[in-house]
Amino acid sequence: MPTAILSALPEEQTGLTTLLHNVEQVAHAGRTFWVGKIHGQRVVLALSGIGKVAAATTATALIERFGVRRIVFTGVAGGLQAGVQVGDVVLGSSYVQHDMDASPIFPRFVLPSKGKAVLDADANLITTLLIAAQAIYTPATGINTSKNNIHKGLIASGDRFVSSAAEVQALRTALPDALCVEMEGAAVAQVCHDYALPFAAVRTISDRADDTAHVDFSQFVRDVAGPMAVQLVDAWLKKQAETT
Repeated sequence: MPTAILSALPEEQTGLTTLLHNVEQVAHAGRTFWVGKIHGQRVVLALSGIGKVAAATTATALIERFGVRRIVFTGVAGGLQAGVQVGDVVLGSSYVQHDMDASPIFPRFVLPSKGKAVLDADANLITTLLIAAQAIYTPATGINTSKNNIHKGLIASGDRFVSSAAEVQALRTALPDALCVEMEGAAVAQVCHDYALPFAAVRTISDRADDTAHVDFSQFVRDVAGPMAVQLVDAWLKKQAETT
């Protein structure tokens, strides 16, 4: 069963390519896909680009061209809840498009084709990813510290980079259960729901999505989020190989 590992930015996926064996690069739909194996598991790596349309196009290509049977998205996000801090990890158990608004025909956030606003991730995928995350995101690994946490819950996606306190407060008010905000996850979730394929996203919190952000984004992605994604994918696929 081919597994796709999807990321938005090159810095989020550079390290993942080093895990691949028997690598083949395939150009398709204006993108480069890396096909190979990790721990004997067939894997396709891809960069979605930024935004919902780019992510949906890439997810569709992965399914139609490469026949992947599940998709995992790794990357960064801005924290929304008070307890979701820089360095924390969020597993998306559900997804909502915070910029979807077909009102008054449909209630705000509702996807007209689905008749609902929130799409759930695959429960088994979330469980196995959580086990892998708990195994590696500990002080002993040198990647994380005791102050960092793993969260599981709602991720909000939209075609807007949220970077002000006012926007954060508006999202908290409209979507009080949302743990973090990013720009791709809910779109990929919708594609996977259409194809009845398992999907889950794992996001490292790079900032608080407001004016108080003090972290160098590019450096954080390169030095923290990227290596964390590599460790997670490696641990998760190793466990998958042991159970198949």
